[in-house]
Amino acid sequence: MTSRMPHISVCICTYRRPQLLHRLLSELSKQKTAGAFTYSVTVADNDTLESAKPIVTALASSNSPEIIYCVEDRRNIALARNKALQHSRGDFIAFIDDDEYPGEDWLLQLFKVCMEQNVDGVLGPVVPAYSEEPPAWVKKGRFHDRPRHETGFLIDPSEGRTGNLLFKRCLIDGDATVFKPQFGSGGEDRDVFRRWIGSGRKFAWCDEAIAYEYVPAVRWKRSFLLRRALLRGRMCLGDSENRVVNLLRSFVAVPAYILVLPFLWLFGHHLFMRCLISLFDHLGRIIAWLGFQPVKEIYITD
Repeated sequence: MTSRMPHISVCICTYRRPQLLHRLLSELSKQKTAGAFTYSVTVADNDTLESAKPIVTALASSNSPEIIYCVEDRRNIALARNKALQHSRGDFIAFIDDDEYPGEDWLLQLFKVCMEQNVDGVLGPVVPAYSEEPPAWVKKGRFHDRPRHETGFLIDPSEGRTGNLLFKRCLIDGDATVFKPQFGSGGEDRDVFRRWIGSGRKFAWCDEAIAYEYVPAVRWKRSFLLRRALLRGRMCLGDSENRVVNLLRSFVAVPAYILVLPFLWLFGHHLFMRCLISLFDHLGRIIAWLGFQPVKEIYITD
């Protein structure tokens, strides 16, 4: 770090979500800095049709901060993340997903904790923002909720993700492929956190740096939740360090979940669905191990 004011590059990877991207960029233009830093935005479009370009062009001409646009024409989220990093210039890098949007003090809260705790990076909570009131069983089952911690809590690799993240640029200097392309269908963020934290890097939690995740009605459809579980199971199997352990757990868990499913139906649909989703998580691992790929899409949108 030098005596000049630190700069944060906010990176966004997007794929055919123009309306959500528009809202995210609009909210990012309102970030409070308290004179502690400057910031810019980098948008990496993972669509060969450049569907995000008109949105960026329209906002870039009237908006502060600066918005940098780039395209990664290979459908791979890891490559899109790397492309965004290649076009970033900040002393700090922030990531936020294109279906999320931040509060006005989002960046400021992340930055303050990073400096005060003297850590390598900071993560914040992602809170669901439903497009309409969901069925009672969806809220009761907390299917879109994620773990939260007290500010200052040091996270472990299993909770590492790029939705709502700030980290020091020195973590990636000299690394052209921070996110590994072999994880292009998902899991690339957990892989990088496993490597970072395994090498002694520290990441703190900031519970005040809230990002909101837009949750349309399609995302509480049972079919969506189960397809996402299958994909999550396949991604988990890609963790080479725990591959055998994960498979053994799944072979034990599948018959156990099948046995209890009928009984859980009696105690509430939310419990039945939680169990069914866990069953599909484990089935996803086993199916991937057998060489099948029931969910082929990189981005599950419906």
